[in-house]
Amino acid sequence: MNVEQSITKDFELGGRFGWNEGQHESFAYTEVDQTFVIGGRYLGNSWHRPADNVAVAFNTNAIKKDHQNYLKLGGLGFLLGDGRLNYAREDIVEAYYNVHAWKGLYYALGDTWIAHPGYNQDRGPVDVQSVRMHIDF
Repeated sequence: MNVEQSITKDFELGGRFGWNEGQHESFAYTEVDQTFVIGGRYLGNSWHRPADNVAVAFNTNAIKKDHQNYLKLGGLGFLLGDGRLNYAREDIVEAYYNVHAWKGLYYALGDTWIAHPGYNQDRGPVDVQSVRMHIDF
């Protein structure tokens, strides 16, 4: 389920809830049986950069008890598994600033902070900075 709402002409809020019954092995995506995301985006009109925007979001993910036990016993998933799972929800805070550099060229400067990566409270936190480029032709 996904919701998006404009609060003002420059400010938007959004959220997402996802659920998986946990009975199928992941193949091409991070193993998530439950996810909840909430975030907001502010457009750059007030600082005279209408194509720029800044955003922040909070995401919390979980896996089902059977999935946890499988990983604790040494099972391997698509991206998870070292046999030492000390389970905790995976919590993520992401922020970015999207810059309109020139015509159809955009850069996004981002920071992602992950608590309990791989659902393991013995891991992390991890902080990942990023620079992304987008080109419109």
